Amino acid sequence: MKKHHPKKKVSPTKKWSAKLHLWLGLSVGIIVFIVSLTGTLYIFKDEVQNSLRKEAIYVKKEDPGKKALSLNLLREKVSLELNEKYPLSSVEIPLDKSKSYRFLYYEKSKKGWNYFQQVLINKQAYVNQYTGEIIAVYNEKYDVFNILKYIHWGLLLNSEWGPYTVGIPTVLFIIMLITGIILWWPKNKNARKGRFWFNWENVKNWKRKNYDLHNVLGFYASFIALIMSVTGIYFAYPYVKNTFNLAISGYWEAPKEKEIKSPDSLMVKNEAVFDLAAAQTEKLYAGSSSFRINLNGKNKKGKELKNLPVTIYGKDGRFSERNLLTFDKYSGKLLANKPHQKLSNAEKYANANYDVHTGSYFGLFGKIIWFIAGLTCTSLPVTGFLVWWEKERKKERKYNEKSAFISCLLRNYYRFCSGKRYTTN
Repeated sequence: MKKHHPKKKVSPTKKWSAKLHLWLGLSVGIIVFIVSLTGTLYIFKDEVQNSLRKEAIYVKKEDPGKKALSLNLLREKVSLELNEKYPLSSVEIPLDKSKSYRFLYYEKSKKGWNYFQQVLINKQAYVNQYTGEIIAVYNEKYDVFNILKYIHWGLLLNSEWGPYTVGIPTVLFIIMLITGIILWWPKNKNARKGRFWFNWENVKNWKRKNYDLHNVLGFYASFIALIMSVTGIYFAYPYVKNTFNLAISGYWEAPKEKEIKSPDSLMVKNEAVFDLAAAQTEKLYAGSSSFRINLNGKNKKGKELKNLPVTIYGKDGRFSERNLLTFDKYSGKLLANKPHQKLSNAEKYANANYDVHTGSYFGLFGKIIWFIAGLTCTSLPVTGFLVWWEKERKKERKYNEKSAFISCLLRNYYRFCSGKRYTTN
């Protein structure tokens, strides 16, 4: 006779974790799949673009010995040649003299329900600063990486409410990750050892392999996935950012900086103001990667700036080490210098959050780890759905077998009552 082992009691924590994990997975699985896939494909954007745009990024070998043309002249040249409806927004100047200047057009509208209607223009012109030649122009609005970015950010929906369509599922995904770890964690040490890697020596059934893929890969990826998810909702929800501020620097909201009034506002504007700002920036931050100068006198929200801000990037492809200089927009006089070292911990983290989110904060190795974790997160909704689907099919088969058995009993009972010979069919 077969021994009947009593079923192990499931703790209420695991029971509710299983329900939450299942319900949330079925609810937002498709969005998690899309967000994970687009984010993963975006990770190596800089490496891919730098390779494809190599000829535009670098100027001719004989040119770096020459003197760069004035920014005003270059700006006018780009504006005349491209003849765009909107003014140039900014210019990024590399400290590496063999690299070209990048002039950016960017204008955004508050109207429109999707990304393509909101972004009016997003173009980048690579210019040889020594000759004024426009090497290449890229329409970033339709660039595959920008489209991936905005699908990841808000499913290409309006930037005001689009992030919530991704932010809410991301919060639910965080709960799924936590409940997944609870479900993975076994009661005893012996069972725990077998859950750290695949044991497929005598396993031929794809269902078991699929279950192990979801379980084992999900466990390893969950810790990186938690970092990616939390840093993602940091962008979407102000209260998440404020919680970080409180934990890191002891204040809920960062104090607003008073904009310095221009002392030379009554002066006639110096035509060489951009060149003066650029020369002082290069002198103060000679070891940096590049710096960006605002050209249209407006901030991201379209409001007019009272001064001329210059953002300096410490390392190529990184936003974490940022310094800020403020110049008088009439005379080019330096008004304020805010180096990275003097920022509060909350401000430093605010600058670094994007790099942490993409893995670039930890260099190329970090990007590779983030890429693998991203691929695993992309697979989790698929393997999880297949696990659920097989369980449902198994339930359905058992139900059909029970129904057939009951039907057979009723049919034979009827035959017996009616005096007919009964069968087992």
